[in-house]
Amino acid sequence: MKHDSLAFTSAIELAKFFREKKVSPVEVVELLLRRIEELNPKLNAYLTITGDEARVAARKAEKAFLKGEELPALFGIPVSIKDLFATRGIRTTYGSTTDANCIPDEDALSVERLRRAGVIILGKTNTPEFGMSPTTENRLGGFCRNPWNTERVSGGSSGGSAAAVAAGMGPLSLGSDGGGSIRIPSSFCGVYGIKPTYGLVPSTIWGGMPHFSVFGPITRTVADAALMLNVIAGPDPRAVYCLRETPPDFVKVLKSKDEIRKLKIAWSPDLSYAAVDSEVVSVAKAAARSFEAFGCSIEEASPDLWDAYPTAWRPIAWCDEYLAPVSYTH
Repeated sequence: MKHDSLAFTSAIELAKFFREKKVSPVEVVELLLRRIEELNPKLNAYLTITGDEARVAARKAEKAFLKGEELPALFGIPVSIKDLFATRGIRTTYGSTTDANCIPDEDALSVERLRRAGVIILGKTNTPEFGMSPTTENRLGGFCRNPWNTERVSGGSSGGSAAAVAAGMGPLSLGSDGGGSIRIPSSFCGVYGIKPTYGLVPSTIWGGMPHFSVFGPITRTVADAALMLNVIAGPDPRAVYCLRETPPDFVKVLKSKDEIRKLKIAWSPDLSYAAVDSEVVSVAKAAARSFEAFGCSIEEASPDLWDAYPTAWRPIAWCDEYLAPVSYTH
């Protein structure tokens, strides 16, 4: 397999290659670290690169695969982590000079679960200061640029994650989304990102709009996102807000069209107020209509909305920062 192709191989395919001993985690990690070394000065997708740690983890993963051990689905898969997530032993800046030298002694829950699944962390991806911007720039690592056109923005606040995935600097990245921070950069960079249902992925993090923010995957394929969600979703007694039900196997759900057949789906080209480029409307409409092939009914909707940002979103979002958490017993 050509190395360029390997850099854009899905996590699901990499996992299959590892188990079949066609490709080694060491080979993949070395390739990705070379790409990061070459491309990151142009894109500023990573704030911290953990090359030495990744190489050590890759050699351990290689030995485990050679022994034929029973291993988790994501074992040996390279992952990047948005720099709003605490990572034990790895610099966590939150995009701010105030935390430029912060090294946490524990992981965020999602990171803890990914480590337990055997992923290999390549580094921490760029984010605006404390994630409070729809574009990704700060005084630490420069402006995060779009891999498709470096004159353009990558979006935010998970811009580094989306740019890294789009540029073949890792197949999976962990992002966060309160008001579009996964969805905006994923759409700008042409990758797949999902804002999971609130509470599906548990967290003990406060700050960063905790009543809006959720944590989820940024990937190049829907199936890879499902694989990652299988690891990070599900209840945890340490989390104040989380769904208590065990989530389904998202990879298996993808294989069944019966899950969405006969659903009635509404879509709006402009939410009745937004100015949208005609090309964007055309692409979005074609995407919405594609669900008809699965037996869904598609209806164009015109909700009675106003410009929601200044009148609703902004005051609600900022007030959210000052709401006191409620304690629950598990």
